[in-house]
This record gives sequence, structure tokens and C-alpha cells, in this order.
Amino acid sequence: MKHIFTLLSLLAMLNATAASATWQAGAAKADITPTEPVPLAGYGGKTRMSQRVEHPIWLKALALKDDSGATSVLVTADLVGLSDKMVSIIAKTALEKHGIPRERLILNTSHNHSCPVTADVLWLYYEFTPEEAAVKDRYTAMVYAKYEEVIGKAIANLAPAELAFEQGLAGVAVNRRRSRGPESRALGGQVDQDVPVITVKAGNDLKAIVFGYSCHTTALGGLSINGDYAGFAQLELEKSFPGSVAMFVQNCGGDANPLPRIRGRDVEATELASMYGKVLAEAVRQVIATQMPPLNGPIRAAMGETELSLQPGIPLEELKQRLPNLTGMPKREFEHFIRQYETLGSPPDRVKYPVQVWRIGTEFQFIALTGETVVDYSLKFKAAYGWNSTWVCGYNNDLTSYVPSLRVLKEGGYEGVTGMFEYGHRAPYTETVEERITTKVEELMKQTK
Repeated sequence: MKHIFTLLSLLAMLNATAASATWQAGAAKADITPTEPVPLAGYGGKTRMSQRVEHPIWLKALALKDDSGATSVLVTADLVGLSDKMVSIIAKTALEKHGIPRERLILNTSHNHSCPVTADVLWLYYEFTPEEAAVKDRYTAMVYAKYEEVIGKAIANLAPAELAFEQGLAGVAVNRRRSRGPESRALGGQVDQDVPVITVKAGNDLKAIVFGYSCHTTALGGLSINGDYAGFAQLELEKSFPGSVAMFVQNCGGDANPLPRIRGRDVEATELASMYGKVLAEAVRQVIATQMPPLNGPIRAAMGETELSLQPGIPLEELKQRLPNLTGMPKREFEHFIRQYETLGSPPDRVKYPVQVWRIGTEFQFIALTGETVVDYSLKFKAAYGWNSTWVCGYNNDLTSYVPSLRVLKEGGYEGVTGMFEYGHRAPYTETVEERITTKVEELMKQTK
């Protein structure tokens, strides 16, 4: 009996060693807090210059190397978004300096509205003085350097690790289309309250916590630099698990807000955002306290691109007739469309739309969509590919636009129709929008089987 027990113990040890050898993982973080007052992102209108720092903001990276030898990197950011130009520069550097192919680099932003403006992200929102533009450019240059730094550090930190995945729940998000007055109450109130969590452990040491939620980071709107509720949640988790890197992934929160919100009272609003962060962090802690199912490699990565067609735009003559009565962002939008008519013949009739899929082993898939995707996409793809084994996130790649489902498009409103102009698009998408994204996801899922 003693020999049998010894043999079973030896087999258990060998199995544990084999499991831990499946992955090498490395996590890193880079501080991107500005060192001078900067133009704040996320809200149109008069330029808001930051007055203080509530807490630091970060880039964070997780590098994963599986038994195939391939390295994949997820980077999260306390930024409102990235532009196509920024993504191209970051991805080119990651390939040239670190050998990371594009399909193995996922760039997610929290859509934080309390961060600096970078490069040409949401460029129609702002009208800078030369001095403000110079500040923006200095900050952007620092952000590019920090992306290279954090990716390099995560790869340099690769070491044997174990991964696990499970989901919790949090009740912070409210469908904002339903919350905008009596006329909106007939609209759908869908939300996704799941809190997906991946842990990265080396023995008993928790190296990284990757967690997500589907909700705008708009609890705060004052003049401070911070990471909003997602930033507070990350701080809370790193306090609970010293030595770990907590990474927030924005999921499909295009039509959800943290509610209630407070406007015009910064102290109370900050307390509320902190509370939301604690609620989300507690959901993550409860998941970590469970027996989380392991994730086994390899990562099969695929990336593809579809095109989303736009409805006809406003005719040139009508744009010119209406322009003199406009000011601010609407004026900049119409001037942009007029320039497109004059230089291109007409505003473009389609938008490129990248999609990424990481299938991890046979039991988990990570679907990364582009832009401000509404919650329907998360619910749809989890229903199609597994509620308990699928993580769907938006806000990757270029912050191209709101991305409505067919339901939201037909309902109209900001996320479906009126929000398109501020992204520089001539009109809403056609009714093929959801179908084209769904088809591309299906193709990539088949490629990664």
C-alpha cells in the first residue's frame, strides 16, 4: 500500500510539473501618468486641461509563451482609445523589436474618460491652441515609448506559470439607452454583468490578474487624471494581492454606463467611482477564492478584417448650406465631410473592421472586437461558443466608432445613428453590420480549431 501511495504521489507531482510547464508567462506595467497639465480626453466641447492626479494611470502587458514556442501579448491601457495610426506604430515596433506578429498582439483600452488626449484619437472632438497641441504631442511620444517598454518587460519576465479562468458577477452597469428619459424606456435594457477572470500563477505566487467588464468608464468627468472605476478596481486588487499586476479589459460596454453618476461634485463622484471599483474588485476576489479551472495551451491566434458599409451621407450642397449655422464639433464634422468630397470625390462608403481570436487549448476562446461594441455582441458570441468558456471584448485596435447590433441600429439613437458623425463617418452603418462581424468571427473561430 505504501508503494502505491508513493507511486500516486510521484504521478501527481509529474502531472503538476507538466501542467506548469505548459506556459511561460510574464507581466509588466508602465506608468503613463502625465507630468504636466494635459488636455483631457473623452468629452467634446471646450478643451479640459487636467488640474491634478487622483491616481496614476498605466499600460500593462501580459506575455504568454506556450509549448509551440509562440509568444502572444495582451496590452491593456487606461486610455480612451487608440487610433489606426497609433495601432500601426505600436504593432510595427512590437514586430520589429520583439518578433510579435500582429495576430498575437491584442491592444485593449479601458475607454477611460479621465486620461490625456493622444495623437489623433477622437480628433474631431477637440480644437487645440498651439500650446495644447504641443502638450498632446509630447504626451503621445511618451506613450509610444511606454508601449515598447511594457511589451519588452513582459517578454523579459517570461517564466513557468499556470493559467486558470472563471467568471464572476457585478452589478455596476446599466444600459444607458434605457436610462435616458421616458422616451427611451421602450428600448432594450440588455447588460452583461459577467466578470471574466484569468489568473497567472507561479507556484503559490499570483503574478497577474486579467479581468473584464462591459461598462463605460464614465463614473468621473472632472479635471483629474485617473483610471475611473476600472483604475480603482486595479488598485484594489493589487493591494489585495501584493506583487501581482491587475489588468482591466474593457468588454462590450458601448451602451452601458456605471449608474448612478454624479455630475459637478468631484469629491462625491470620486467616492462613487471608488465604490464601483471596489464592487468589481470584490467580484474578482470571489472568483480567485474558488477552484478555478486551468487553461492549457497552446494559443491558436487568428486575425482578419471585414468591411462595414455606411449608408449614404449628406449631399455636398446641403453640407455647404448648413455649415454657416454650425459651431464647435458639428462644424468640424461638416468641414471634414466637405473636404472628403473635394479631395476624394465623396466621403468613404465603408469602414475597415479588424477582428481577432485567440483560442486557448480546447476549452477557452478570447474574441477581440474593434471599436465601441454594444452588449449584444458579447451576449451573442457567448451564446454561440459557450457562456462559460468565451470572453468577448470590444475597444481593441482602432477606436473606429460605436458598433451597433442590428437591434440598436434599428432603434436609432446615439449608439446606433447620431454618434457616427463625431468619428468622421458620413452616416450610420447599413443593416449588414452585425451579419458581417458575425461572419468574420465565425471564419476566425474555424481557423483556430
